[in-house]
Amino acid sequence: MDLQLSGKRALVTGSTAGIGLAIVTALAREGARVWLNGRTDGRVEQALASVRRDVPNAAVEGIAADLGTAAGAQKVIAALPDVDVLVNNLGIYQAKAFAELTDEDWENILRVNVISGVRLSRHYFPRMLARKAGRVIFISSESAVQIPAEMIHYGTTKSAQVAIARGMAELTAGTDVTVNSVLVGPTRSEGVEGFVSGLARDRKVSEKQIEEEFFKSIRPTSLIKRFERPDEVAAVVAFLCGGVASGINGAAVRAEGGLLKGML
Repeated sequence: MDLQLSGKRALVTGSTAGIGLAIVTALAREGARVWLNGRTDGRVEQALASVRRDVPNAAVEGIAADLGTAAGAQKVIAALPDVDVLVNNLGIYQAKAFAELTDEDWENILRVNVISGVRLSRHYFPRMLARKAGRVIFISSESAVQIPAEMIHYGTTKSAQVAIARGMAELTAGTDVTVNSVLVGPTRSEGVEGFVSGLARDRKVSEKQIEEEFFKSIRPTSLIKRFERPDEVAAVVAFLCGGVASGINGAAVRAEGGLLKGML
């Protein structure tokens, strides 16, 4: 299927590894001109090499900037004044008891997970509306609906992303601009990979056993009973970025392995 992304300018934030990098690769494979982002030049260069290895004809560039700061957002906007597709993927997570969460913990995760996307959307979204075409996607999580007790502040930021995306979508009536969020399930990203391998090593068991235990005790409602692969999530995101997905707007698209039971 041609997703109608050829030549489209796309920015994917927080995209030097995991889901973000997989999204960049998927968009590049569809012919989009993609800018990936990370905080350091070294990480950006490594990610660029990865994409070019997987997609030899990729039109891909990189911007090193900390989008958890206003200065970082301004750096990206100065380097890339306009885009057709904005994927707000940047995010962090932290397991910590609610009573132990400090103001700094809350402010940091809100700044990175929520405000970073708001800042960029505030610049690019009006330009999309002016030409009546564009895509904005917030990479959220099943934690937006099923708030994890071990990281309530993270779940709160994921709920906020869904709300922002739906509110922005209300402003797109009569245009071919769409704004959606994607509810991602537990994914074998760089951080999860390190956690699983480290735990398996410490307990002297296989990574497969750790994964099975996780889905038995922590996320028992999952239907796939495994961590998603980043490329599986990226395929959903790439579809939503394309012209063929013009009928999906204001949606919280589920790509969480059947973990959520509700009729969301």
